Amino acid sequence: MPVDQYSDPFEDQLAVALREAGGAFDSPAALAAAGRARGDRMRLRRRTAIAGGAASLALVGVGGALLAPWGGRPAAGPASVAASGSSGAKSVYSPGDMIRTLQQLLPEGEFSRTDARGTAEDLPPLAVGVFDDGKGAGSISVGLGRIPANGGEITPSTAVMPCPDGEQTGLDSCRTELLSDGSAITVYQGYEYPDHREDTKAWGADLVTPAGHHVSVIEWNAAAEKGKPVTRPEPPLTTGQLKTLAAASEWRRIADAIPGEEKKPVSPTGSSARPAEMAGWLVLRKLSLLLPKGLERVRNGSQETGYGYFVVDDGKGASLVQVNVQPNMSDVAGQLYGSGAETLPDGTRVATRQGPGEKGGAGVVMWTVDTLRKDGLRVVVSAFNAAEQDKAATRAKPALTIEQLRAVALSPRWTATED
Repeated sequence: MPVDQYSDPFEDQLAVALREAGGAFDSPAALAAAGRARGDRMRLRRRTAIAGGAASLALVGVGGALLAPWGGRPAAGPASVAASGSSGAKSVYSPGDMIRTLQQLLPEGEFSRTDARGTAEDLPPLAVGVFDDGKGAGSISVGLGRIPANGGEITPSTAVMPCPDGEQTGLDSCRTELLSDGSAITVYQGYEYPDHREDTKAWGADLVTPAGHHVSVIEWNAAAEKGKPVTRPEPPLTTGQLKTLAAASEWRRIADAIPGEEKKPVSPTGSSARPAEMAGWLVLRKLSLLLPKGLERVRNGSQETGYGYFVVDDGKGASLVQVNVQPNMSDVAGQLYGSGAETLPDGTRVATRQGPGEKGGAGVVMWTVDTLRKDGLRVVVSAFNAAEQDKAATRAKPALTIEQLRAVALSPRWTATED
């Protein structure tokens, strides 16, 4: 089966993207219009939402061949994954190169049911398979990408996914470190389902280097991310092994071969972002800086591009706050903003809506401020009187007022080059 059709464990995300992003639109017609405008941008991976599901984060690498400290095979050296040449690196890495590199970096065990993408495909490199060290099968995924410098230096500490604030994170552990080479890594132990309706655990490591390499490793204690029974108490690799796997220099070498990175921002989780599209981690960071003071941040998460959310609590109950950021939306303005929309002096369109939630949660209300700037950037901010849209209301009103939502949506931070 082609990797783009592989739904186990990384390509069943369109329904999730529609389900999570759809709450920001007031009608099926508006959602359809936005969907048409976004096109292939909706091929999102449900990026380990620190929201109590998986997070996505990792550690460093050192040049040269890496010996696995847990007694496994030596990692692939330059000769095993690179073609001959004075530079020691080749311009294209195949799906087979991705699989062989992952297999050689794993400890002793059986590695099967593999699938992958190389550097010559539309989507970023990815390797996935089922690893069994004799104690049960676990799915493992490694994704690679490059974070464009956009004319400046990469700041790993702001590019790597942050650990969530507060005590109720839905994770067993999460730690972000700065490394001696300037890289940043977050390593977490969490769950595939925040409500623990299944015992599937999701652990991972996410690395960002000063050069913009992005390595994401995720593992599960089941043979797939979803839809398979738990086969072992915990995923196969320890947090230390996850760090070492993400740190391998082989991944950086392959990431360097991703074409057009200076023009095409990509994420290691599976989709290529258009130049104007905002990465999910950056959406989340900007939203974090714009939230009003005095709110406990219970959990947070983001999608690969264009979406981030926080669950906050002002002492009156949990409240979901989410933002969708979509570039190039001017062509559907007529479908999204009716005669009741406000037009500001700078040309920004603003529509405000207050009504019932759209995902079946008992008593849930949704307050939204939907904005469209003259350059086509659409920022939609919504708040709910519940922690989840399809669960019962946890409070009378959302934690943010319409005025506060408006301030977030209209903030110049969304168009600033710095977060």
